[in-house]
This record gives sequence, C-alpha cells and structure tokens, in this order.
Amino acid sequence: MTRSSSPAPDSPLPTASALASKARDFRLRMAVIDCETDAALDRTRDRRGRTVHADAAAAARAHRDKAALEAYTTHLAPHAEALLAAARLALDELPPARHLTGWRAVLDGLESSAAEIRRALDRPAAPGSPAERAQHAALWPHLTAWADHSPIASNLADQREGQHHQAPLTDEEQQLWTDRARAAQTRGALELTESWYAADGQPITLAYLVEDDDSTVVALRGDPGVPGWQVIGHFAHEYEAGKALPAPVPPGVLRSDISRFNRPAPAPELSLQDLIRDVVEGHSAGDASNALLGAVQRGYAAGPMVRLQELLETSSQFASALETVQGRQIAARLSALGRQIEFLTREVEEAAEDLGATVAVLPPHRTPVLRARPRPAVDTTPLAPPPRASTTARHR
Repeated sequence: MTRSSSPAPDSPLPTASALASKARDFRLRMAVIDCETDAALDRTRDRRGRTVHADAAAAARAHRDKAALEAYTTHLAPHAEALLAAARLALDELPPARHLTGWRAVLDGLESSAAEIRRALDRPAAPGSPAERAQHAALWPHLTAWADHSPIASNLADQREGQHHQAPLTDEEQQLWTDRARAAQTRGALELTESWYAADGQPITLAYLVEDDDSTVVALRGDPGVPGWQVIGHFAHEYEAGKALPAPVPPGVLRSDISRFNRPAPAPELSLQDLIRDVVEGHSAGDASNALLGAVQRGYAAGPMVRLQELLETSSQFASALETVQGRQIAARLSALGRQIEFLTREVEEAAEDLGATVAVLPPHRTPVLRARPRPAVDTTPLAPPPRASTTARHR
C-alpha cells in the first residue's frame, strides 16, 4: 500500500471545518467496517457466542485491519497533522476547564498514533505476506484511536473557526427570566429538552418555559436540579437557540479504556428462552434445577440474573457520573435495585438446589399429546364430512 500524497505546497491549506470533515468521513467508514466485521465474526460463532471457526475469524480480522488502513490512507493521512495543529491552537485559546488536560493528552496520543501509521505507510510490507498481516494488525489500535477520539480534535478545530455568540442579556433581563423559569419549574411547567457542555465546562440545558398555554425556549446554565442556575437566553425556537448559544463539546465517557472498535470477545451465555425451554422439555427435578442454576451462575459465563445485576450496577455508575443531583438520586435507586436482585439471586439459587434435592420425576399420567394425527388405513372409507348447515337462497 502506498502512502497518500500530501497537499501540494502551492495549494491552499484546507479550512479547519474541511479537516474536521475528513475525520468524520474516516469515522463513518470505520463504523461501516466495524458493522461488517461484527457480521462476519457472528458467522464464526455458535448460538452461545463461542468461536467455532477460528480460521474464518482470523481472516475477518485481517480483512478489517487492511480496510481500516485503506480508509485512513484515503481520508486522513494527508490531513492528520494539519487537523492536530488546528486543534492545538484552539485548545490554547480556551478558558481553563477540568477537561482540557484530558483533551491535551488525547491530542498527544493521536499524534503518536499518526506517527506510527505514517512510518508503516512509508515502509509497507510485501502485499499478501504474513508480514503485511502482522503490520496491519499492529496498526489496528492506532487506527481505532483515531476512530474513537478524533471527534475531540474535530470539535476543537470547528470551535475555533466558527465561534458561537451568546445572546446578550442585561443583568436585569437575566434575573427576570431566571425568576420566571424558576417559578415555572416549581409548578411543573419547565420542560427540559436537551443538554450539553460548553467549551468552558459549564452545562447548558434547553427547556420550554410554559406560561398561559404559550411556550418559550430558554437556555439554562448550571444544573437545573440545584439552586443557582440561571437563564442565559430566550428564543423563539430551538434552531435559533442552537445558532446563538455556545456549541456543544464532545461528551465524556463512563470508562476511559472502552473502545467500540476493540470490544472484548463476548462470553458464552444462556438466554432466558433457552432456560425456559429446558424446563418445559425436562422430565426430572434436576432438569428444572439445572435451568434455574444456569440463570444465577456467576463468573465468566454468568447467567441472566447475574447479568441483570451487572447492568443495574453499571447504570448506577453512569447516573452518578452525570454529576447532577437527579443523577445521584437515580444512581442510589439503581444501586438499591441491584442489591434486591442480588438477594433474589441467592433465593433462586437456594430454591434451585432444594428442587434438585427432591430427586423426583414428573408422573407418567402427564402424557404428551401427539401433534401429528395418524392417517386412515388405505382400505378404509374416509369419514363423511359433516353436513353443511342449510342456508336460505338469497335473491337480488
């Protein structure tokens, strides 16, 4: 594979928005590659998620690695350095905020990944060789780094080129609208619709302020769940608000080491439908007991009830990470539900063990019903159909 050429020295430099567009094109292509690879890998697994065709899985990943490098070469190779330079300029101009240190680390990581990819493009391995496969596989983490984190660089470049201007409000107007919005919130007439963070790290929320069957779009700065938030603008509709308010920055992540392109292989698991079927098709108490124990099994191949508890705990962590009053309240509710599921899991486990200890089978009088009726013998006369009910002739 040859390296994509850089823009000619005399050609005009692309704008920051054009650079961000190149990164978006790469991410879209990577999303398509990811979906295609997931579909290919699914065909290599059995119904419980276990890989049964290892060679086909390896071939799917090799195709993925090559396609990702081609996408980077097409969309980003000539523009990565310029995009990072524009993002760094924008980052230096932002007011101090908690997220800027993390963003700077992301840009440093993207720069390192771009350098690794550039070195490989300058010295490609022989096409179709095992060395090429190894080279592409080694580049996959760097390519996914750009797919996962380039939105931060793109957003910074866009923010610098097209700054949004806040709608001006005098102190008196701001206090008036804030009082009206707080009164509406008290009577349940402040309908929150959308929320994002501005570049300075402050949350902004759009809401409909309903008064006398009429509604106005207002923008709030701060957490609407605690005192101290203020109205920073009012608008006829949301489109007008979007043009006037500070642009949203990329939202955060729950866990910093998670990548949609590098998910761990799914653990084998039994579905609830499979477990219910095992009980219905079972004959002994042990069959039903094993199905129940499968639902509460812990560890690598955890059962559905254990997975449900994990879902509640993870959702509780997410709600708490929102760092809002309502988020913390919901996190406490989800955590309590998780403890209830844990208690219920132990109860099901004990009941399953007791059921297995009964050493019993279903009584024989619970006879199965044949689904297919036997055909009549060849030399027998088929039964006459029942007489049709007489109907009165209808005349037009």
